[in-house]
Amino acid sequence: MTKPCPHILVTGSTRGIGKAIAETLDERGQRFIGHGRSDADRVVGADLAQPAAADRLWERALDQLEGRIDVLVNNAGVFEPIALEAPDEAWSQAWGRTLQINLQASADLCRRAVLHWRERGQGGRIVNVASRAAYRGDSPLHWHYAASKAGMVAMTKSIARGYAGEGVLAFGVCPGFTMTGMAEDYLASRGGDKLLADIPLGKVADPEEIANCVAYLALEAPASMTGAVIDINGASYVR
Repeated sequence: MTKPCPHILVTGSTRGIGKAIAETLDERGQRFIGHGRSDADRVVGADLAQPAAADRLWERALDQLEGRIDVLVNNAGVFEPIALEAPDEAWSQAWGRTLQINLQASADLCRRAVLHWRERGQGGRIVNVASRAAYRGDSPLHWHYAASKAGMVAMTKSIARGYAGEGVLAFGVCPGFTMTGMAEDYLASRGGDKLLADIPLGKVADPEEIANCVAYLALEAPASMTGAVIDINGASYVR
């Protein structure tokens, strides 16, 4: 019997790495629903900064995928600076927003996925796009970003350990700098040549490189890889 094509939900699919993931899945003929700030063709709009938005996104995506999601790719995230010297209120707001979008919304979607697969009596796959910052930290302006991505890695490993017996597989991807518009601005602001000198490969990753790794984990990686976190950073951080 031919195995049915998996139904996939990809968050943050309208730009950068997420757009590359969506295009890669499309090129491979995969059935997916993306996510962005507003509704579009094969895109469900949701503001993940809002506490209940992830649950609503899941329900709407599930409806568009005929009641079945087999793979969840958590890619949506923000990378916004906050200075140590910022006013207390601004500091707290920056931490709350980053943790809500990068970690809490991802956790809510992972929870919905595991419950969905348990209800259906089948397994599924989760791919969480974290960051090199989860392991080596980030700039003094981005404590909250690094903390959110470290939390995502720990969550991924916890899911892998906790639900492998139910057929739930969880993987992480930790890119370094990736040549999206956001990365280009950051490279310029930090002095591109100096920053590139910290990457032995001599270049930042292309979004397609990250997307191909995500597609492999989502579609092909053997079950025994569950819990693996893949580094894609040009050897700028090795562990």
